[in-house]
Amino acid sequence: MGRGRQKAKHTKVARELKYFTPDTNLTALERELAAAAHADEYEDKWAHLVDDEDDLDDEDDDAANPAAQTA
Repeated sequence: MGRGRQKAKHTKVARELKYFTPDTNLTALERELAAAAHADEYEDKWAHLVDDEDDLDDEDDDAANPAAQTA
């Protein structure tokens, strides 16, 4: 007996969601899109925290060849 009422409620909610049209703030959208257009170049904010790969390769080579290290 309760299934018909539950199905009707779900149908009503689905219909409301389908036809719901929220107000769109076009000026905010325009600002967001304009800001994204200016940020075409990628800048890594965390690059200063990571060592270069070349430096790491040099350290590995030095560890493998103890004669290369100075005492």
